[in-house]
Amino acid sequence: MTRISIVEDDQLIAQMYRMKLEAEGYDVDVAESGMNGIQMIEQTHPDLILLDYSLPDINGSAVLQEARRNPATAEVPVIVLTNMDNETVHDELTKWGVDDYIVKVDLTPREVLDRIKKALKK
Repeated sequence: MTRISIVEDDQLIAQMYRMKLEAEGYDVDVAESGMNGIQMIEQTHPDLILLDYSLPDINGSAVLQEARRNPATAEVPVIVLTNMDNETVHDELTKWGVDDYIVKVDLTPREVLDRIKKALKK
């Protein structure tokens, strides 16, 4: 079964995506901080990572960098969800190989799910 790791500190958003993804048949793990997210990703080797950029301890870019440095997760698709529509952040994430960059308020959960499915097909 396809496993998705969500790294998101907003519990409401994390649970909304967890329920949506589980309803679609995915196994879902959730971490509420960057450091917990790195540990979870290293342990579970997900098929996709849904990553918030603004986290309470380290930012999503640091989590992405760790995922890319680990040979077991280097090729895992990563979709960043953020409220920051910032070209500098986008460029930094692109440098580290983010697969998609989504401004949370721009897409509905259904549209995010469509982007997840698209990333999993690559």
